[in-house]
Amino acid sequence: MPTAPPRRTDLDGLRGLAIALVVVYHVWFGRVSGGVDVFLVLSGYFFGSRLLRRPDGLPPARLPAELLRLVRRLVPALVVVLAAAAVLTAAIQPQTRWEAFADQTLASLGYYQNWLLATTVGDYSRAGEAVSPLQHIWSMSVQGQFFVALLLIAVLVGLIAGRHHRTALVDVVAVAFVASFWYALVTHGADPARAYYDSFARAWEPLAGVLAAAVVGLIRWPAWLRVTAATVGLVAILGCGAVLDGATQFPGPWALVPVVATVLIIFSGANTATGWRVLGVRPLVTLGAMAYALYLWHWPLLIFWLAATDRDAAGLLDGAAVMLVAAVLAYLTLRLVENPLRYRARPAPQQPAPDRASRGRARARVALAGAVALTAVALTAASLSWLGHVEDVRAKGAELQSLPTRDYPGGRALIEQVRVAELPMRPTVFEAREDIPVTTTDGCITVFTSSELIRCVYGSPGASRTIALAGGSHAEHWITALDELGREYDFRVVTYLKMGCPLNTEAEPRIAGSLKPYPECAQWVRTTMDALIADRPDYVFTTTTRPRVDGPGDMVPESYLGIWDELQAHGIAILGMRDTPWMYRDGFLFTPRDCLADGGDAESCGLPRAEALADHNPTLDYADAYPLLTILDLSDAVCRPDFCRAVEGNVLVYHDSHHLSATYVRTLIDELGRQLRTATGWW
Repeated sequence: MPTAPPRRTDLDGLRGLAIALVVVYHVWFGRVSGGVDVFLVLSGYFFGSRLLRRPDGLPPARLPAELLRLVRRLVPALVVVLAAAAVLTAAIQPQTRWEAFADQTLASLGYYQNWLLATTVGDYSRAGEAVSPLQHIWSMSVQGQFFVALLLIAVLVGLIAGRHHRTALVDVVAVAFVASFWYALVTHGADPARAYYDSFARAWEPLAGVLAAAVVGLIRWPAWLRVTAATVGLVAILGCGAVLDGATQFPGPWALVPVVATVLIIFSGANTATGWRVLGVRPLVTLGAMAYALYLWHWPLLIFWLAATDRDAAGLLDGAAVMLVAAVLAYLTLRLVENPLRYRARPAPQQPAPDRASRGRARARVALAGAVALTAVALTAASLSWLGHVEDVRAKGAELQSLPTRDYPGGRALIEQVRVAELPMRPTVFEAREDIPVTTTDGCITVFTSSELIRCVYGSPGASRTIALAGGSHAEHWITALDELGREYDFRVVTYLKMGCPLNTEAEPRIAGSLKPYPECAQWVRTTMDALIADRPDYVFTTTTRPRVDGPGDMVPESYLGIWDELQAHGIAILGMRDTPWMYRDGFLFTPRDCLADGGDAESCGLPRAEALADHNPTLDYADAYPLLTILDLSDAVCRPDFCRAVEGNVLVYHDSHHLSATYVRTLIDELGRQLRTATGWW
């Protein structure tokens, strides 16, 4: 019968090293260290070792007890951190962030946080949201799903294979490992951002740990080979975060680096109690015991600190303070919550009846378990209640399409210089996130990870005159007005849109606001230009400017000129719209709706016009060189002469940090129509 192996202090220390890397890289470098991948392998190793040692496999009758054991191990600390994060969210974050927190609280408690993130990572309506204080719990969800799945597989294998259950389980795990690794390669190549959170793409990592547990007892390496394997593994783990960009390269083939390194360290200490002594030192072992709680605490503390101080990254001293506070809270969580509920004293045979102290400890454990359960119920109820409240508010969103012009003139208040009654702003801060172009809800804009061209027709579909709306999301938000004008004046609007991808000739474009390469944009632009030239619309409506990243104002990017050259060479006229201001403050984007929800007003949640726009439209400098270019500019309908406010004419200008709300665009229909009439002569 398999017996329990000696306690591996080196692996306890490896857990301590892994959590140290995770915390340090998150707090000071904003990178993925590979520590989470180490955790996944070790989780599979420890959990698999326990299952493989069972002489009778896992009978169905034992499944409830095993599941309860998992709950006792994983849930209490999670609930404590979620409760603390809920209090801090209510105290620090604007109410516009509470909905995302409620969604992710439910996902964390239900262990599907990774799937929630996977489904929203490409959601452009959420692209401007700040990083969630619960985002890190995706890996806990992956592990929880893995544990439950492996238990169910073990039960099923035991029923089918009988006394050969151990061999059969290893065979099933091996097949699952190969299948998951292949799936990871395919999905990572197709959609890296989604694959990062995908349980099936991640499963091969803990499965590698299970396979290591199955064969570690067969390893008989000489001392020099043990030391070599441990050294290579340790160096690979220490250097992983510095050399690899795990956020974009995992769980693809490069994830083999931390996974294989962890397996090497597992093998290096086979059949010993201590393994490699370098990792078995007491500080690392102690840190390893706190690893789960420290992982849970460090990220929300960092995010709340940055939110409270309105900073984008932690410095040396405040980052160290965040880590210290997280370590203290993790230690207290381990001692006061995790251990009391995880370990239950088992009376030995013939032991005398429990004394008063023992009974007191038992009652304290029951009380603690009850408090954790009640807190979990309260978090669930509060989250559902808030989500219901937000949905009730949004149910009135249909009104936004027919707001009375007199009460909600929006941009007309600037153009026509009309007096505006003091009325509640629309869309509200809760309605704003959904106040987006119809092309987004219709799926008529290509997502970040795709280079496919999607054409959709709006306005008057049967009309003989065509405007092609082409470019990124800043071209897209004009569809609200163009669609209405097309129906009224009998022209059709064909969309050629891609998230974050204005028409440009950059060979290696990057996503705005980051250094992340965006090869899909270059591929899409080439496909789109070929399609525009073949389709020959009467006009191509696109943006002509971008904000300066190195100073105030806006500019015409050099990469736009090649597009204009190509369109002009084929005799295609251009309607060039000056881009609307982006809400940059101190070099970082901010969201006016969050600012308003946090107590700001229309002016404090806006920007001086000189910071967002140059004194004159930079496109005018190119007018003589491009006779087929007609310049459109609605800046005076968005900004006052001195200020770009968050609210005009009782209408919220932006639904996020740099996209006009659909409601505000509706208030610009008349002015855009006036400029288009002059440009086209169609009416």
